[in-house]
Amino acid sequence: MTKLKISLASIRGLGAGRLKLLSVLTVGHFFIHWFQQFYPVVLPSVKAGLGLNDVQVGALNSARQFIMGALDLPLGMLADSAVRYRGLILASALLSMGSAYLLMGAAPVFFWALVGSALVGLGTSLWHPAATASLSNRFPERRATAIAIHGMGATIGDTLTPIGVGFLLVTFPWQIVLEMQIVPALLLGLLVLRGLAGLFADSGAHSSRAAQVREIVELAKNPLFLWVSVNMGLLQMGRLIVQTFLPIYLQEHLGYSPFVLGLYIALQHAMGTISQPILGFLSDRFGRKAVLVPSFITLGLLFVLIAVAAPGIQLALVIGAIGIFFYTLLNIVIATVMDVAGAKIQASSYGLTSLLTHMVVFPTPMVAGFLVGKYGIGSAFLLAGALVILGGLVVAPLRLYRGSER
Repeated sequence: MTKLKISLASIRGLGAGRLKLLSVLTVGHFFIHWFQQFYPVVLPSVKAGLGLNDVQVGALNSARQFIMGALDLPLGMLADSAVRYRGLILASALLSMGSAYLLMGAAPVFFWALVGSALVGLGTSLWHPAATASLSNRFPERRATAIAIHGMGATIGDTLTPIGVGFLLVTFPWQIVLEMQIVPALLLGLLVLRGLAGLFADSGAHSSRAAQVREIVELAKNPLFLWVSVNMGLLQMGRLIVQTFLPIYLQEHLGYSPFVLGLYIALQHAMGTISQPILGFLSDRFGRKAVLVPSFITLGLLFVLIAVAAPGIQLALVIGAIGIFFYTLLNIVIATVMDVAGAKIQASSYGLTSLLTHMVVFPTPMVAGFLVGKYGIGSAFLLAGALVILGGLVVAPLRLYRGSER
């Protein structure tokens, strides 16, 4: 009872404004990931409906990654220099997502699917730098924990969305399912805009664009920042390969229906709901490296096991275990980046590391698609595992934030 009272007092001590910001952004993140996780579940239907090959499927995800990599930095700089308008930036992220699917459903040809994929990337870039920087600025003493709670909204969305989308796909034509997403996107955008009204009214920004650029350039020269960006890039490569080809493996190779596919994708994220606040807290308390290194190695091995696990219980256990780390690790790496960056370039630091990583990451699905065509679907998961294990080895010698307990 005493511990519960202390915990409640700690939560009240955060202040109403900080709690409201964390709540709105966490709920908004849930819906952003409804639209993000919608993508891999509908991808096999888009592939079959448009008659795409594996390289073209990879190209769709590459377009999404390219836009994220290209726009995260300029949109991060915008979020840092126009702090008062972050609510509008965040609301527009949802509108971009809904518009993407409306376009893909209404004009079902490869070119417009490519444009729609790019708009999904735009929505991601509008949301994440602004939201993550807002939490990092308001919770400097609990950075990884706040970002992890924000990530819980994403993980709950990632868990529930595949089931919901799988049900929709067995009930309605895939084009109709895509087109109807514009309705919740419009409504949710308005709700986020209203919920954040006034929260950024007293926020300051850079005194000049030149000062902002100078800080970004200095950050780009920081060896620690660069190595953490390499670590993030390797993680993103492995994650993107699995996001692209796990749905193809489950539906085309194992013959699962869209609904069962949705259950498996949900399983891939479910454990993250529990693991995110725990690992976020541990990294704040005992240091980033204490969490990152063993987690990277474990996730890489789990990716490799996808290729060899027997369908059924074995594969379900592997995918469930992946959920412990799949999204959680990304949030801790982002917190590590923001540990290095200055207080006034938090969104820009997110954008800069995204620029450095995604420009390298975006061709990865096409490379994996080539390997799948030549060596089979298992080669994609072997490549993903090797990349993530390498990411763990990269971060091992770095001098990172060591936590509140020395």
